[in-house]
Amino acid sequence: MRYETVGGVVTRGETFRKMLDHLREIQECMAVMAHLQKTEDGVKDIAMANGWLAMSEAMRRIEAKVITMAQGRLQ
Repeated sequence: MRYETVGGVVTRGETFRKMLDHLREIQECMAVMAHLQKTEDGVKDIAMANGWLAMSEAMRRIEAKVITMAQGRLQ
C-alpha cells in the first residue's frame, strides 16, 4: 500500500482519506452481497442477505465514528 507524502513524511489527511475510501468500498461491497444473496431462493439465503445488509449498515456507523474521532469530538 502506498501513502502520499509531503517531503517524505506520510500525511494524516491523505491517510484518513484512504481509510475512509476503504471503509466506503467495504460498505458498498457488503450491500451488493446482500442484493445478490436475495436473488437466491430459500430461508437461509434471506437470512444471509439480511446479515450482509446489517454488516453494511454497521460499516456505515463505523465510518461515522471514525469521522467523529478524526474531528476530535469523540467522547
